[in-house]
Amino acid sequence: MTIWGKIIGGTTGFAFGGPIGALLGGAAGHAFDKFKIKQKLPKDIALKQIGFTIGVIVLSAKMAKADGKVTKSEIKAFKKKINVPHREIKNVARLWDQAKKTTDGFEVYARQISNLLENNSSVLEELLNLLVIIAKADGKITNLEKIYLKEVSNIFGFSDQDFERICSSKLEKYIDPYQTLGVTRDTPLEKIKQKWKKLAIKHHPDRLVSQGIPLDILENNTYRLKEINNAWDLIKNEKYDLNA
Repeated sequence: MTIWGKIIGGTTGFAFGGPIGALLGGAAGHAFDKFKIKQKLPKDIALKQIGFTIGVIVLSAKMAKADGKVTKSEIKAFKKKINVPHREIKNVARLWDQAKKTTDGFEVYARQISNLLENNSSVLEELLNLLVIIAKADGKITNLEKIYLKEVSNIFGFSDQDFERICSSKLEKYIDPYQTLGVTRDTPLEKIKQKWKKLAIKHHPDRLVSQGIPLDILENNTYRLKEINNAWDLIKNEKYDLNA
């Protein structure tokens, strides 16, 4: 059973609680599955994956409404990046429609998601990446959308510098590779390599799945790892050229 079946298809209840639990019950007409021993994932990981998925739906819907309108491009970007199975589109659409009615209350969802994922920066960054991509789907990120995204970023615990890096990377702006890896140009190449390896392990897909990102969503959405690897390639080639 995929993450979508766990969220929408359950007929037995799982006490999720908070605003997410209330939204799921009201919008979908179902509660969560009880997680059976036969499932491959432990309960806590499965619950985190459900929280991440609901977070993508709710926060992207409310973000798309932040500038007063939801465009077809934003809806298309959501469907493309989230890869919702055809059989679940109507159910997910109910959640989306319920959430997009107003941006009011997005903070409580963001806080519940952040707490559920234990303030894990790796997982929360991938969620924020998805929100930025959906925001820019119609060609630009409006001021109101950026204000919304910045507030979500703050709740997730990211610095102003991290937020600007995340936004710039999705807008195809130049990003200093040294900044991406959190080093300076004076840092020895070997130490930069060590930092790259540490970050690459932290953002490896297997690790992210174990920390709360469903494989269904992760398959096409490993943005931070790509940035890290690209930054290392740029730095090592520059260093080697200088040393040649």
